[in-house]
Amino acid sequence: MTVDAAPAGPAAHASSVARAGRLLIFTDAWAPQVNGVVRTLETLGRDLEALGCEVRYATPEGRFTVPLPTYPEIRLALFPRRSLERMIDEFAPDAIHIATEGTIGLSARAICRARGLSFTTSFHTRFPEYVHARFPFVPKQFVYRFLRWFHGPATAMMVATPSLKQELEANGFRNVRIWARGVDVAQFRPIPGASLPFPHPIWLYVGRIAVEKNIETFLKLDLPGTKVIIGDGPARSSLARAYPDARFLGPKSGEELVCHYAASDVFVFPSLTDTFGLVMLEALACAVPVAAFPVQGPIDVLGDAPIAALDCDLARACLRALEIPRLAARAFALTRSWRSCTEQFLSNLPVRFPIREVEAESSAPDAVLSTATAPVPLRAVL
Repeated sequence: MTVDAAPAGPAAHASSVARAGRLLIFTDAWAPQVNGVVRTLETLGRDLEALGCEVRYATPEGRFTVPLPTYPEIRLALFPRRSLERMIDEFAPDAIHIATEGTIGLSARAICRARGLSFTTSFHTRFPEYVHARFPFVPKQFVYRFLRWFHGPATAMMVATPSLKQELEANGFRNVRIWARGVDVAQFRPIPGASLPFPHPIWLYVGRIAVEKNIETFLKLDLPGTKVIIGDGPARSSLARAYPDARFLGPKSGEELVCHYAASDVFVFPSLTDTFGLVMLEALACAVPVAAFPVQGPIDVLGDAPIAALDCDLARACLRALEIPRLAARAFALTRSWRSCTEQFLSNLPVRFPIREVEAESSAPDAVLSTATAPVPLRAVL
Protein backbone atom coordinates (compact mmCIF):
# COMPACT_ATOMS: atom_id res chain seq x y z
CA MET A 1 0.00 0.00 0.00
CA THR A 2 1.62 3.20 -1.19
CA VAL A 3 0.93 6.88 -0.77
CA ASP A 4 2.19 8.88 -3.76
CA ALA A 5 5.05 6.39 -4.12
CA ALA A 6 7.60 6.05 -6.87
CA PRO A 7 6.15 4.44 -9.99
CA ALA A 8 6.44 0.77 -10.70
CA GLY A 9 8.82 -0.18 -13.49
CA PRO A 10 7.59 -0.73 -17.05
CA ALA A 11 7.87 -4.50 -16.73
CA ALA A 12 5.29 -4.45 -13.99
CA HIS A 13 2.74 -3.09 -16.48
CA ALA A 14 3.45 -5.56 -19.25
CA SER A 15 0.64 -7.99 -18.50
CA SER A 16 -2.72 -7.25 -16.94
CA VAL A 17 -3.19 -10.99 -16.48
CA ALA A 18 0.03 -11.87 -14.66
CA ARG A 19 -0.07 -9.06 -12.14
CA ALA A 20 -2.30 -8.11 -9.24
CA GLY A 21 -5.16 -5.71 -9.79
CA ARG A 22 -4.18 -2.08 -9.23
CA LEU A 23 -6.45 0.41 -7.50
CA LEU A 24 -5.69 4.14 -7.32
CA ILE A 25 -7.60 6.04 -4.62
CA PHE A 26 -7.84 9.83 -4.73
CA THR A 27 -8.61 11.43 -1.37
CA ASP A 28 -8.42 14.88 0.19
CA ALA A 29 -8.80 13.27 3.63
CA TRP A 30 -5.57 11.78 4.94
CA ALA A 31 -3.20 11.74 7.91
CA PRO A 32 -2.60 13.61 10.11
CA GLN A 33 -6.39 13.96 10.04
CA VAL A 34 -8.01 11.49 12.44
CA ASN A 35 -11.51 10.66 11.29
CA GLY A 36 -13.69 7.86 10.00
CA VAL A 37 -12.95 8.56 6.33
CA VAL A 38 -9.19 8.24 6.82
CA ARG A 39 -9.49 5.10 8.94
CA THR A 40 -11.91 3.55 6.43
CA LEU A 41 -9.56 4.16 3.49
CA GLU A 42 -6.52 2.92 5.39
CA THR A 43 -8.31 -0.27 6.46
CA LEU A 44 -9.64 -0.82 2.94
CA GLY A 45 -6.10 -0.62 1.55
CA ARG A 46 -4.70 -3.08 4.07
CA ASP A 47 -7.48 -5.55 3.42
CA LEU A 48 -7.19 -5.25 -0.36
CA GLU A 49 -3.46 -5.94 -0.13
CA ALA A 50 -4.21 -9.02 1.97
CA LEU A 51 -6.37 -10.16 -0.95
CA GLY A 52 -3.47 -9.66 -3.37
CA CYS A 53 -4.39 -6.25 -4.79
CA GLU A 54 -2.00 -3.33 -5.20
CA VAL A 55 -3.28 -0.06 -3.77
CA ARG A 56 -1.90 3.44 -4.15
CA TYR A 57 -3.23 6.71 -2.73
CA ALA A 58 -3.11 10.24 -4.11
CA THR A 59 -3.40 12.53 -1.09
CA PRO A 60 -2.49 16.07 0.01
CA GLU A 61 0.68 14.66 1.59
CA GLY A 62 3.81 16.25 0.15
CA ARG A 63 1.87 18.86 -1.84
CA PHE A 64 1.43 22.59 -1.42
CA THR A 65 -1.76 23.00 0.58
CA VAL A 66 -3.92 25.66 2.17
CA PRO A 67 -6.30 25.21 5.12
CA LEU A 68 -9.97 24.69 4.41
CA PRO A 69 -11.84 27.84 5.50
CA THR A 70 -13.42 27.37 8.96
CA TYR A 71 -11.70 23.97 9.24
CA PRO A 72 -7.89 24.46 9.22
CA GLU A 73 -7.16 20.83 10.15
CA ILE A 74 -8.17 19.87 6.61
CA ARG A 75 -5.59 20.90 4.03
CA LEU A 76 -6.54 21.39 0.39
CA ALA A 77 -3.90 20.71 -2.27
CA LEU A 78 -3.49 23.53 -4.78
CA PHE A 79 -3.17 22.79 -8.50
CA PRO A 80 -2.54 19.05 -8.14
CA ARG A 81 -3.70 18.03 -11.63
CA ARG A 82 -0.35 17.62 -13.39
CA SER A 83 1.13 15.42 -10.67
CA LEU A 84 -2.07 13.38 -10.53
CA GLU A 85 -1.86 12.81 -14.29
CA ARG A 86 1.70 11.51 -13.83
CA MET A 87 0.50 9.11 -11.14
CA ILE A 88 -2.13 7.68 -13.47
CA ASP A 89 0.37 7.33 -16.31
CA GLU A 90 3.02 5.67 -14.16
CA PHE A 91 0.84 3.42 -12.01
CA ALA A 92 -1.54 2.37 -14.82
CA PRO A 93 -4.42 1.51 -12.47
CA ASP A 94 -7.08 -1.02 -13.38
CA ALA A 95 -9.63 0.97 -11.36
CA ILE A 96 -9.87 4.49 -9.98
CA HIS A 97 -11.83 5.47 -6.88
CA ILE A 98 -12.44 9.12 -5.94
CA ALA A 99 -13.21 9.23 -2.23
CA THR A 100 -13.73 12.94 -1.58
CA GLU A 101 -15.03 16.06 -3.30
CA GLY A 102 -12.07 18.37 -2.52
CA THR A 103 -9.42 19.73 -4.84
CA ILE A 104 -7.77 16.34 -5.38
CA GLY A 105 -11.14 14.74 -6.03
CA LEU A 106 -12.13 17.49 -8.45
CA SER A 107 -8.84 17.22 -10.34
CA ALA A 108 -9.10 13.44 -10.52
CA ARG A 109 -12.65 13.72 -11.84
CA ALA A 110 -11.55 16.21 -14.52
CA ILE A 111 -8.69 13.93 -15.64
CA CYS A 112 -10.94 10.89 -15.88
CA ARG A 113 -13.56 12.81 -17.83
CA ALA A 114 -10.97 14.22 -20.23
CA ARG A 115 -9.40 10.79 -20.84
CA GLY A 116 -12.59 8.76 -20.89
CA LEU A 117 -11.55 6.75 -17.82
CA SER A 118 -14.14 4.98 -15.69
CA PHE A 119 -14.16 5.79 -11.98
CA THR A 120 -16.18 5.19 -8.84
CA THR A 121 -16.85 7.63 -6.00
CA SER A 122 -18.00 7.44 -2.41
CA PHE A 123 -20.19 9.70 -0.29
CA HIS A 124 -18.83 9.98 3.25
CA THR A 125 -20.07 13.31 4.57
CA ARG A 126 -23.41 15.10 4.49
CA PHE A 127 -22.00 18.15 2.76
CA PRO A 128 -25.33 19.98 2.40
CA GLU A 129 -25.82 19.87 6.18
CA TYR A 130 -22.10 20.47 6.80
CA VAL A 131 -22.03 23.60 4.65
CA HIS A 132 -25.35 24.86 5.97
CA ALA A 133 -24.15 24.50 9.58
CA ARG A 134 -21.21 26.81 8.83
CA PHE A 135 -22.81 29.07 6.24
CA PRO A 136 -26.58 29.19 6.90
CA PHE A 137 -27.10 31.48 3.89
CA VAL A 138 -26.04 28.69 1.47
CA PRO A 139 -29.15 26.67 0.45
CA LYS A 140 -28.80 22.91 0.85
CA GLN A 141 -30.20 22.35 -2.64
CA PHE A 142 -27.29 24.35 -4.10
CA VAL A 143 -24.86 21.90 -2.50
CA TYR A 144 -26.93 18.91 -3.65
CA ARG A 145 -26.72 20.26 -7.21
CA PHE A 146 -22.92 20.35 -6.98
CA LEU A 147 -22.83 16.82 -5.57
CA ARG A 148 -25.06 15.46 -8.34
CA TRP A 149 -22.69 17.03 -10.87
CA PHE A 150 -19.62 15.61 -9.11
CA HIS A 151 -20.86 12.04 -8.64
CA GLY A 152 -23.04 11.83 -11.76
CA PRO A 153 -20.43 10.39 -14.18
CA ALA A 154 -19.25 7.68 -11.72
CA THR A 155 -20.02 4.07 -12.62
CA ALA A 156 -20.96 3.66 -8.95
CA MET A 157 -21.44 6.12 -6.11
CA MET A 158 -20.85 4.15 -2.92
CA VAL A 159 -22.70 4.89 0.32
CA ALA A 160 -22.63 3.15 3.68
CA THR A 161 -26.30 2.34 4.34
CA PRO A 162 -29.53 1.44 2.52
CA SER A 163 -31.43 4.38 4.01
CA LEU A 164 -28.80 6.85 2.78
CA LYS A 165 -28.99 5.20 -0.65
CA GLN A 166 -32.75 5.73 -0.72
CA GLU A 167 -32.40 9.33 0.44
CA LEU A 168 -29.82 10.21 -2.21
CA GLU A 169 -31.81 8.51 -4.95
CA ALA A 170 -34.81 10.59 -3.91
CA ASN A 171 -32.57 13.64 -4.40
CA GLY A 172 -31.74 12.66 -7.98
CA PHE A 173 -28.52 10.65 -7.58
CA ARG A 174 -27.93 7.68 -9.90
CA ASN A 175 -25.84 4.49 -9.77
CA VAL A 176 -25.88 4.46 -5.97
CA ARG A 177 -24.41 1.27 -4.48
CA ILE A 178 -23.90 0.04 -0.93
CA TRP A 179 -20.40 -0.14 0.54
CA ALA A 180 -20.95 -0.92 4.21
CA ARG A 181 -18.40 -0.36 6.97
CA GLY A 182 -16.76 -2.86 9.26
CA VAL A 183 -14.47 -2.77 12.25
CA ASP A 184 -11.14 -4.43 12.96
CA VAL A 185 -12.14 -6.50 15.98
CA ALA A 186 -8.57 -7.67 16.54
CA GLN A 187 -7.35 -4.10 17.03
CA PHE A 188 -10.45 -2.68 18.74
CA ARG A 189 -11.08 -5.01 21.67
CA PRO A 190 -11.77 -5.06 25.41
CA ILE A 191 -8.73 -4.48 27.61
CA PRO A 192 -9.42 -5.77 31.13
CA GLY A 193 -7.98 -3.37 33.67
CA ALA A 194 -7.87 -0.37 31.29
CA SER A 195 -8.49 2.78 33.27
CA LEU A 196 -8.52 6.56 33.12
CA PRO A 197 -7.78 8.80 36.12
CA PHE A 198 -11.25 10.34 36.18
CA PRO A 199 -14.41 9.74 38.22
CA HIS A 200 -16.78 7.15 36.76
CA PRO A 201 -18.96 6.76 34.88
CA ILE A 202 -16.84 7.94 31.96
CA TRP A 203 -18.84 9.24 28.98
CA LEU A 204 -16.66 9.17 25.87
CA TYR A 205 -16.87 11.06 22.58
CA VAL A 206 -14.38 10.35 19.77
CA GLY A 207 -14.30 12.32 16.53
CA ARG A 208 -13.97 15.73 14.96
CA ILE A 209 -14.75 18.61 17.29
CA ALA A 210 -16.86 20.73 14.99
CA VAL A 211 -20.26 22.38 14.99
CA GLU A 212 -21.89 19.79 12.73
CA LYS A 213 -21.08 17.04 15.26
CA ASN A 214 -23.51 18.52 17.82
CA ILE A 215 -21.00 17.95 20.64
CA GLU A 216 -22.26 20.87 22.72
CA THR A 217 -25.57 19.08 23.21
CA PHE A 218 -23.60 16.28 24.89
CA LEU A 219 -21.48 18.68 26.94
CA LYS A 220 -24.57 20.44 28.29
CA LEU A 221 -26.02 17.24 29.76
CA ASP A 222 -26.28 16.95 33.52
CA LEU A 223 -24.57 13.58 34.00
CA PRO A 224 -22.58 12.10 36.89
CA GLY A 225 -18.94 11.22 36.38
CA THR A 226 -16.71 12.62 33.63
CA LYS A 227 -17.19 13.61 30.01
CA VAL A 228 -14.09 12.76 27.93
CA ILE A 229 -13.55 14.22 24.46
CA ILE A 230 -10.98 12.71 22.08
CA GLY A 231 -10.22 14.44 18.80
CA ASP A 232 -9.49 17.85 17.38
CA GLY A 233 -11.25 20.41 15.28
CA PRO A 234 -12.22 24.06 14.91
CA ALA A 235 -14.60 24.07 17.90
CA ARG A 236 -12.18 22.50 20.38
CA SER A 237 -10.83 25.67 21.98
CA SER A 238 -14.18 27.38 22.42
CA LEU A 239 -15.87 24.26 23.82
CA ALA A 240 -12.97 23.56 26.18
CA ARG A 241 -13.32 27.09 27.58
CA ALA A 242 -17.10 26.84 27.86
CA TYR A 243 -17.05 23.41 29.56
CA PRO A 244 -13.98 23.29 31.82
CA ASP A 245 -15.21 20.17 33.66
CA ALA A 246 -14.99 18.09 30.49
CA ARG A 247 -11.66 16.47 29.66
CA PHE A 248 -10.43 17.39 26.19
CA LEU A 249 -7.57 14.97 25.55
CA GLY A 250 -6.77 15.78 21.92
CA PRO A 251 -6.39 13.25 19.11
CA LYS A 252 -5.48 9.63 19.91
CA SER A 253 -4.67 6.72 17.65
CA GLY A 254 -3.54 3.12 17.71
CA GLU A 255 -3.34 1.29 21.00
CA GLU A 256 -3.73 4.52 22.99
CA LEU A 257 -7.13 5.12 21.37
CA VAL A 258 -8.19 1.52 22.04
CA CYS A 259 -7.26 1.89 25.71
CA HIS A 260 -9.38 5.02 26.03
CA TYR A 261 -12.34 3.27 24.47
CA ALA A 262 -11.92 0.24 26.73
CA ALA A 263 -11.64 2.36 29.88
CA SER A 264 -14.93 4.19 29.25
CA ASP A 265 -18.41 3.26 30.41
CA VAL A 266 -20.59 4.65 27.61
CA PHE A 267 -19.79 5.98 24.15
CA VAL A 268 -21.91 9.05 23.37
CA PHE A 269 -22.65 9.83 19.71
CA PRO A 270 -24.51 13.18 19.60
CA SER A 271 -24.32 13.76 15.83
CA LEU A 272 -27.55 14.30 13.91
CA THR A 273 -25.96 14.34 10.45
CA ASP A 274 -23.32 11.58 10.18
CA THR A 275 -23.92 9.11 7.36
CA PHE A 276 -22.51 6.19 9.35
CA GLY A 277 -20.36 6.73 12.44
CA LEU A 278 -17.51 4.21 12.36
CA VAL A 279 -16.59 5.22 15.90
CA MET A 280 -19.74 3.53 17.19
CA LEU A 281 -18.52 0.17 15.88
CA GLU A 282 -15.06 0.81 17.34
CA ALA A 283 -16.58 1.49 20.76
CA LEU A 284 -18.78 -1.60 20.59
CA ALA A 285 -15.78 -3.72 19.60
CA CYS A 286 -14.12 -2.48 22.80
CA ALA A 287 -17.24 -3.64 24.72
CA VAL A 288 -18.57 -0.12 25.29
CA PRO A 289 -22.34 0.43 24.77
CA VAL A 290 -23.57 3.45 22.82
CA ALA A 291 -25.94 6.31 23.57
CA ALA A 292 -27.24 8.32 20.63
CA PHE A 293 -30.19 10.09 19.07
CA PRO A 294 -32.60 7.93 17.01
CA VAL A 295 -31.45 9.39 13.67
CA GLN A 296 -30.26 7.84 10.43
CA GLY A 297 -26.62 7.06 11.26
CA PRO A 298 -27.19 5.30 14.61
CA ILE A 299 -30.36 3.58 13.38
CA ASP A 300 -28.57 2.20 10.32
CA VAL A 301 -25.50 1.05 12.27
CA LEU A 302 -27.20 -0.23 15.42
CA GLY A 303 -30.77 -0.99 14.41
CA ASP A 304 -32.79 -2.27 17.34
CA ALA A 305 -29.96 -4.41 18.73
CA PRO A 306 -29.86 -4.23 22.55
CA ILE A 307 -26.35 -2.83 22.61
CA ALA A 308 -27.29 0.85 22.43
CA ALA A 309 -29.78 3.29 23.86
CA LEU A 310 -31.37 5.56 21.25
CA ASP A 311 -33.55 8.34 22.62
CA CYS A 312 -34.55 11.88 21.68
CA ASP A 313 -33.52 12.71 25.26
CA LEU A 314 -29.77 12.12 25.07
CA ALA A 315 -29.30 12.23 28.85
CA ARG A 316 -31.88 9.49 29.25
CA ALA A 317 -30.12 7.47 26.54
CA CYS A 318 -26.80 7.83 28.39
CA LEU A 319 -28.21 6.57 31.67
CA ARG A 320 -29.99 3.66 29.98
CA ALA A 321 -26.76 2.69 28.20
CA LEU A 322 -25.08 2.17 31.57
CA GLU A 323 -27.31 -0.87 32.09
CA ILE A 324 -26.31 -2.60 28.84
CA PRO A 325 -24.03 -5.66 29.29
CA ARG A 326 -20.63 -4.98 27.81
CA LEU A 327 -20.25 -8.50 26.48
CA ALA A 328 -23.34 -7.93 24.34
CA ALA A 329 -21.69 -4.86 22.79
CA ARG A 330 -18.60 -6.88 21.90
CA ALA A 331 -20.65 -9.74 20.48
CA PHE A 332 -22.49 -7.34 18.17
CA ALA A 333 -19.22 -5.89 16.83
CA LEU A 334 -17.93 -9.39 16.03
CA THR A 335 -20.72 -9.72 13.45
CA ARG A 336 -19.48 -6.66 11.51
CA SER A 337 -16.65 -8.17 9.45
CA TRP A 338 -14.44 -5.77 7.50
CA ARG A 339 -13.62 -8.49 4.95
CA SER A 340 -17.22 -8.63 3.74
CA CYS A 341 -17.17 -4.84 3.34
CA THR A 342 -14.00 -5.02 1.23
CA GLU A 343 -15.53 -7.65 -1.02
CA GLN A 344 -18.57 -5.42 -1.38
CA PHE A 345 -16.31 -2.54 -2.44
CA LEU A 346 -14.66 -4.76 -5.07
CA SER A 347 -18.04 -5.83 -6.42
CA ASN A 348 -18.88 -2.15 -7.07
CA LEU A 349 -15.83 -1.57 -9.29
CA PRO A 350 -16.33 -1.58 -13.08
CA VAL A 351 -13.67 -4.30 -13.53
CA ARG A 352 -13.20 -7.64 -11.83
CA PHE A 353 -10.06 -7.80 -9.67
CA PRO A 354 -8.19 -11.10 -9.40
CA ILE A 355 -7.95 -11.83 -5.69
CA ARG A 356 -6.28 -14.66 -3.88
CA GLU A 357 -8.02 -16.98 -1.50
CA VAL A 358 -7.36 -16.07 2.12
CA GLU A 359 -8.66 -17.36 5.39
CA ALA A 360 -11.73 -15.65 6.72
CA GLU A 361 -11.19 -12.86 9.21
CA SER A 362 -10.84 -13.99 12.76
CA SER A 363 -9.85 -12.31 15.94
CA ALA A 364 -7.91 -13.71 18.81
CA PRO A 365 -10.15 -15.26 21.47
CA ASP A 366 -11.69 -12.53 23.54
CA ALA A 367 -10.32 -12.13 26.99
CA VAL A 368 -12.85 -12.54 29.77
CA LEU A 369 -13.99 -9.08 30.76
CA SER A 370 -13.05 -8.17 34.27
CA THR A 371 -15.55 -6.94 36.79
CA ALA A 372 -14.24 -3.46 36.09
CA THR A 373 -15.92 -3.62 32.67
CA ALA A 374 -19.34 -4.67 33.95
CA PRO A 375 -22.28 -2.28 33.58
CA VAL A 376 -22.38 0.50 36.15
CA PRO A 377 -25.68 0.28 38.07
CA LEU A 378 -27.75 3.43 37.89
CA ARG A 379 -28.21 3.45 41.64
CA ALA A 380 -24.45 3.74 42.01
CA VAL A 381 -24.27 7.02 40.13
CA LEU A 382 -27.57 8.80 40.80
